[in-house]
Amino acid sequence: MPEVTITRRSALIGAAAVPLATSVVGSTQAFAAAPMQSGSGSPFARFKVGAFEVNTLLDGAVTRENPQTIFGLNATPEEFTSVSDANFIPTDKTRFFFTPTVINTGNELVLFDTGLGENGNIKGALESAGYTPDQIDVVVITHMHPDHIGGLLSGENPTFPNARYVTGETEYNFWTTEGAEGSRGELVAKNVQPLADKTTFVKDGASVVSGITAMEAFGHTPGHMVYMIESDGQQLMLTADLANHYVWSLAYPEWEVLFDMNKTAAAEQRKKVLGMIAADKIPFIGYHMPFPAVGYIETRDTGFRYVPASYQLQL
Repeated sequence: MPEVTITRRSALIGAAAVPLATSVVGSTQAFAAAPMQSGSGSPFARFKVGAFEVNTLLDGAVTRENPQTIFGLNATPEEFTSVSDANFIPTDKTRFFFTPTVINTGNELVLFDTGLGENGNIKGALESAGYTPDQIDVVVITHMHPDHIGGLLSGENPTFPNARYVTGETEYNFWTTEGAEGSRGELVAKNVQPLADKTTFVKDGASVVSGITAMEAFGHTPGHMVYMIESDGQQLMLTADLANHYVWSLAYPEWEVLFDMNKTAAAEQRKKVLGMIAADKIPFIGYHMPFPAVGYIETRDTGFRYVPASYQLQL
């Protein structure tokens, strides 16, 4: 970037021009008639972890009303309002982000979760990052809620036709037995089970590919998994749905969340995993964190504080 030098003379000229600019704008309606613009910008963000290229993909975002019917179920309305006010967020609405991640290890292209399906934009976000669905080598499903398995199929065909699949053994067994009834079980039967012959079922400590390790974090669902990413001495944790909101879940890990199937176990896993991330100062990607969904965690009182990443991972 060329160096810009501001002299006293140029500064004075600029200051003298301000009243003129103000008078022109004030007398011309055309400048104020530009249409309002919408949109959330680029649907992907890229950074490096060691030799790995990491891309978070914005599959979609939705606004929901009455957030205390979802978060802080065991908090009083007064406590919920006080915490929300202290963090400058409204109590009548919340914003959900859906953020799959694709990692280029140099040998494999690994996608974590597939988004909402027909209501999302996994293909568009992936292609904006420079990849096509047929290039994906491995699809990892952290757990089998609809917003994570919705993009596995496009119509009747696999969205990622050349991929093999990885998911937790406990998670798969639950959704194909006890959890088979109901709409979620039906979606597993439709989207996941047809891919079973291409799927590897993993347990705690299993290696997905070199540098990517599965870790049990059961509670949100019976077999919910998180993943440790390691390359050239650097680490990153993919926490999936361990915490579904940066304040009402992450900051207050004991607050109950509607979507957690075992609320006690989910709270214990939040404290355990988030505590480890904070202690080791590991960056993390949370599926529902504000996009681009990358940050750090600091311990605070009996909970945590979310610290969004800025440029640390781009140096």
